[in-house]
Amino acid sequence: MNVALLVNPAARSGAHTGAATRAAERLRSHGVRTAIISGGSAEESSALLRAAIAAGVDAVAVAGGDGTVRLAIQEVAGTGIPLGIIPAGTGNDFAATLGLRELDADAAADTIAAGAVRRIDLGRVTRSDGTTEYFGTVLASGFDSKVNDRANAMRWPRGGSRYNIAILIEFLTLSGMPYEVELERDDGSREHVAGDLVMATVGNGRTYGGGIPICPDADPADGLLDVVLVRPAGRLRLLRLLPRVYAGTHATVPEVSITRVRSVRLSSAGVTAYADGDPIGALPLTVDAVPAALTVFAAPA
Repeated sequence: MNVALLVNPAARSGAHTGAATRAAERLRSHGVRTAIISGGSAEESSALLRAAIAAGVDAVAVAGGDGTVRLAIQEVAGTGIPLGIIPAGTGNDFAATLGLRELDADAAADTIAAGAVRRIDLGRVTRSDGTTEYFGTVLASGFDSKVNDRANAMRWPRGGSRYNIAILIEFLTLSGMPYEVELERDDGSREHVAGDLVMATVGNGRTYGGGIPICPDADPADGLLDVVLVRPAGRLRLLRLLPRVYAGTHATVPEVSITRVRSVRLSSAGVTAYADGDPIGALPLTVDAVPAALTVFAAPA
């Protein structure tokens, strides 16, 4: 087996590079021919990966977090080329979706070398200009995307505390945002939701933000997406809701609705959506499920 192993040194820490080296050594010990691909930017990484696929590889692996995984997904979706994950990012939510989050580099490499694969769905985003992009875990819009917007614009402090400060600032000014949501269920029925929402989230996987089960019952192999809508409530009530979100028990809260769909259109002025932790476009966006779009190396039993 020939494997192209993608690592992005422009990502947050050098841990990605170390994990890639260790995984490559482990794969080679199994007789798997492994070439490490390292780009200085997301665009360069994607171009190098496309060239490797065109040259002929049996599989692609990624050592990194959800953002680098998303780069690889764009290239291998629909091709049948299996994707392996070496979890080395901050959140590793895509790895968690596959049952790989807790694996070290050696164990993750062993999973790839074992060769067992499965098919999973992807979410596909269509922007207003007609361009499309895939995601594997969760698309977020509203409060959580505004937190990302603010944190990304902050030059100080660095690290996780920047997001804590952004959450605090956004929470202090939290209010509902006018949304229009068009839901299409698997049976073809449609529902229109209009009004203020705190957030609108679309899940192919269960978690985002490093393990928060925002879509607690999402199944990445059911051919559908889970849409979570949160309506406004008092700040104190929303603050009390947070522990339930972290526990994945928020589905029964009156302000929360969860709907399983094959497609959803989200519209709200001035809101940027994030998918797999990175900005993917300004609303309006249409998101649809693409069943069995990605072949992945399966976690060990």
